[in-house]
Amino acid sequence: MFFMKEINLIHSPKLKKENKKLFSLKLAKKIVLSLILIIVFEFFLFPMPGLASENIETPSISDNNDIIINSENNLNTENNIIVNSLPDSEDIKIVKSSYHTITAYNSEVSQCDGSPCITANGFNLCEHGIEDSVAANFLKFGTKIKIPELFGDRVFVVRDRMNKKYPDRLDVWMLDKGDARKFGVRIGKIEILEEP
Repeated sequence: MFFMKEINLIHSPKLKKENKKLFSLKLAKKIVLSLILIIVFEFFLFPMPGLASENIETPSISDNNDIIINSENNLNTENNIIVNSLPDSEDIKIVKSSYHTITAYNSEVSQCDGSPCITANGFNLCEHGIEDSVAANFLKFGTKIKIPELFGDRVFVVRDRMNKKYPDRLDVWMLDKGDARKFGVRIGKIEILEEP
């Protein structure tokens, strides 16, 4: 008897009115169609990464009219040598570590002086274009540091100075103004690395 009451409750019109749908049928169809299109594009229309690693052999003719097959798979050997020759992070010794207020800046006249791309030691940030420079008044130019809590194993070089009212602050140079604003003001541990 109790079981029959429970079934009747499930099919009652009052319960159906209280049970509201999260999505309309039209919206649900659009979502499913979008997911299907994304899956089709991702797996069938997008170039497969496996094809990029295949050897591309191109024939060429030498001075003796012999055909030489050139393999283009080894084009990046110079880059591999450079990457493989970088020192392991275990080889780099930490001389000192301390906590400092860390901010970010860009190469803009409002944040720098009249030549925003040129640092205090004459380095051109805009030509270099890599976010590996910092400004600090308490470290010598050329000092290499890490900020592991915020940037992992990335190594920064002191190339610029800050306003004299910030004797113990570190300013990280960033390409994008939005990234610098998003970074804000943080307190982090810096590790001063031993010079080779």
